[in-house]
Amino acid sequence: MTRQTTPDEQFARFIEDYRDAKGSLKYDQAVSEMVVKGSRSLYVDLNDLYTFDLEFANAILGDPEGFIPAFSGVVRSKLKLKDPVYAEGVKNIYVRFRNLPADTPLRKIGSEHIGRLVMVHGIIVRASAATPMVVRAAFRCPACDSPIYIEQDGQAFVTPQKCSNVDCRNKAGFKLIPKESVFIDSQRLTIQERPEELPPGQLPRSLNIDLKDDLVDLARPGDRVALTGYIELVQRFGRGGLLRIFDLILEANNIEISGRDLELAELTPEDEEAISKIAEDPWVHRRLLQSVAPSIYGNETIKEAVLYLMFGGVTKELPDVRIRGDINVLLVGDPGTGKSQMLQFASRAAPRGIMTTGRGSTAAGLTAAVVKEGGTGNFILEAGALVLADQGICCIDEIDKMKEEDRGAIHPAMEQQIVPIAKGGIVATLNARTSILAAANPTLGRYNPYQTIGQNISLPVTILSRFDLIFVLKDVPEAERDVRMAEHILGLHRAAGTAVTSPIDPQLLRKYISYAKRLKPVLTDEAINRFRDFYVKMRTASQAEGEQSAVSITARQLESLVRLAEARARAHLRSEVSVEDTEAVITLMRSSLEQVGIDVTTGEIDIDILYTGKPRSLQMQLQKVLSVVAELEKHGPIRDDDLYETLLNDHNINRTEAAKLIAVLMRDGTIYSPRPGTYKRAT
Repeated sequence: MTRQTTPDEQFARFIEDYRDAKGSLKYDQAVSEMVVKGSRSLYVDLNDLYTFDLEFANAILGDPEGFIPAFSGVVRSKLKLKDPVYAEGVKNIYVRFRNLPADTPLRKIGSEHIGRLVMVHGIIVRASAATPMVVRAAFRCPACDSPIYIEQDGQAFVTPQKCSNVDCRNKAGFKLIPKESVFIDSQRLTIQERPEELPPGQLPRSLNIDLKDDLVDLARPGDRVALTGYIELVQRFGRGGLLRIFDLILEANNIEISGRDLELAELTPEDEEAISKIAEDPWVHRRLLQSVAPSIYGNETIKEAVLYLMFGGVTKELPDVRIRGDINVLLVGDPGTGKSQMLQFASRAAPRGIMTTGRGSTAAGLTAAVVKEGGTGNFILEAGALVLADQGICCIDEIDKMKEEDRGAIHPAMEQQIVPIAKGGIVATLNARTSILAAANPTLGRYNPYQTIGQNISLPVTILSRFDLIFVLKDVPEAERDVRMAEHILGLHRAAGTAVTSPIDPQLLRKYISYAKRLKPVLTDEAINRFRDFYVKMRTASQAEGEQSAVSITARQLESLVRLAEARARAHLRSEVSVEDTEAVITLMRSSLEQVGIDVTTGEIDIDILYTGKPRSLQMQLQKVLSVVAELEKHGPIRDDDLYETLLNDHNINRTEAAKLIAVLMRDGTIYSPRPGTYKRAT
């Protein structure tokens, strides 16, 4: 009669005998590397176990809680053979499984998964602080002073029922001895379904995760993770005591933070071949452009900006400063011009995209929140939209509808790409390395071309200046264009969406963008010279009429040009930024500045409109009024008739124009009226 092999022996044989595709002993070597790396965990690919022994792998999936602790003892015995000193010094050793044959969607997890090994993907939306958890509690009897040791396995804390000393009959008053007990770190996470997996109209499902020991603090809110573990139950309490209802919780066995690397790993050889074929097409730029929101008619310039935003530039990590590579674009326009549809396309087409609205978003919802955890009262961190969209795109519709105090929260996220938190004793800095595509409606319903961008929308200049490109969509009647648009829209309805097809399949476009983001194009000497010449020419033109003339471009626009050119090079899968890229993005930047950076009084490009909200021509006129006020103030209170007369005689400013300028200065608080008909400078 042959003796049946135990699970411990099967696992030991797997470590000793399994060879990878190259013929090397994969896991025997991994045990040796644990000593070198100082690691306490052996990572096992479950697909390898399936290849080695199908029945054994299925048994582990069905009862991980029974098998995994025994496997840890096998690894410790192997370590003793490799390095006895290291094996004795390590407190805990773990076997961690990854790459299960199939992952389980969070929405599908139910009672049939209780006690089984599963793999789930999601975004971390909440993380508690690391707290100690007892695994072996030491107690002391108050009557006879005997020590009592109890292993703590479940969710509840187990205390002694009676003294272990047979001569002592004490059954109460046992005191925990922390110094003799064994503790490990623990942490509670909450993960949520990824936005791209969320069914339409459904609320995202979430699941609580328990992390222990060396898995603690590996991931933060906003990280996308792949978790392996087994499902456990936590019984609910009600007013009448314990309820029949239980909550599911995942006891984590392994956690892997997935970023771009995982997205790229999903590319098959067929995908890479298709991507290379697209890049080799001489008309690749036109194909990509036609694949951006093909159902929306026209707006080629805006579609080009959205295309570059999805690819993004290259982030530079310098010793003293970090230069962002993500591109921010703002769309301002009349109702019915397709702004929201453009945002929805970008959020779906990007490898990582989140869509939100200004009206329904708070500062905490956009950035991060510190909330009090139920039960314990501890403060925990919850990630907002900008943090969840890290290394992706965050689309904010109706950004002008946000409250003023909420709008200020996105300032550091747009330029420094961080979300600083200092609340409830939690001081942290979360990453928000995201491109922002925002849309806003004009204050009075339709865009007024005779007013500046700041007067048209209720957004502060501090936010306007952080957008690389700003475009205005105007709904102007034009017979020929209106006919083509009507035919386009009616064709969509008649053919139920099949009339307009994208040259590149949306799924392939997402993979193409992921693939292109690996590239880090560098500026060639020719590109540098072209950008320098353009920058100097624009700055020189602004100085042609003297020092007080309008500034047409600043260093911030130069950095935007570099980001856009790098994004265009990525779109063509090039490793260098060519002169062709520089010319294309300079044209795009000019198009943006000619729409929103034009002084409506002089017709010149004036970047101060975005930086201060007032064109240079208006600033000069306001300065004239202030100088007159300062001069007249020396002779006592300033009467309005004297002020208007002096402005007309000295600066040729008529009464109507002077009244407008005085109103601006009073609104800004620079001057005030102590009594009707008089003015005075604010001190």
